[in-house]
Amino acid sequence: MPDRDGYPAGVPCWVDTSQPDPEAAAEFYGALFGWETENVMPADSGGKYFMARIRGRDVAAISSQQEGGGPPSWNTYISVDSADDSAAKVREAGGSVLSEPFDVFDSGRMAVCADLEGAVFCLWQAAQHTGSRVVNEHGSVNFNVLNTGDLDGAKRFYGAVFGWGLLDMGGPGGAWTLPGYGDHLEELNPGTRERMGEMGAPGGFIDVVASAFPLAEGRPPHWGVTFGVDDADAIASRVAELGGEVLAAPFDAPWVRMTVLADPQGAVFTANQFVPENRDLPAQSGAAA
Repeated sequence: MPDRDGYPAGVPCWVDTSQPDPEAAAEFYGALFGWETENVMPADSGGKYFMARIRGRDVAAISSQQEGGGPPSWNTYISVDSADDSAAKVREAGGSVLSEPFDVFDSGRMAVCADLEGAVFCLWQAAQHTGSRVVNEHGSVNFNVLNTGDLDGAKRFYGAVFGWGLLDMGGPGGAWTLPGYGDHLEELNPGTRERMGEMGAPGGFIDVVASAFPLAEGRPPHWGVTFGVDDADAIASRVAELGGEVLAAPFDAPWVRMTVLADPQGAVFTANQFVPENRDLPAQSGAAA
């Protein structure tokens, strides 16, 4: 189910990266994932926002970095019905609103927030721009991941703000779930539950909206992004050829073969090759949703 035309409230819906040299970043990711990129900002705006597309459909974006904006990174946007109301919930739950809700032309309304540990995320109230139009295929997002040093605190915070629960996946982290999201996916694409069951998906997997993992040593709490790929080993080699860095060589994990990478300007991301537990089934990129 790669093509999307909207997201329920509480589901990650968009990613972008802020870069000192957005033109160079657009060239890098275009060569890596086959993205078509277009600067959609007015010529006199002073900044650039390259929309990245697959088959002409929006996938992600690359923007100019604001002065003093910190190191290059990938940003996660979470769909909400009201950016103002959700920003108020962030405060009530003990988080911070770093940028008050504001309109982004006629695309939507957003706010920049941080959770209890300072992990930054964005709220997105859609108007003309509904989010990523392609997911779960090569070169598109298939997971958003919170790296946290306080899993219990994060569970309380995101549960209060978005209604998420934490599904125990048998490891040190977990999977964020949103009640009713699986029903939404099944309604959009009947048979999704049955297909996931045939691939051995654990109970509730179709309700997964994001993942949570313990914090890697030496890194601050943060949200990260994972892109689906057809071949994790080939992508890691290509990143090195294009001037990026392989931070973790491809390795096998439940359901995926994955690698941790950095682009030439330092923004970190993960690439996952989806490998069903039933190895007789053909491998495909992506995950439940």
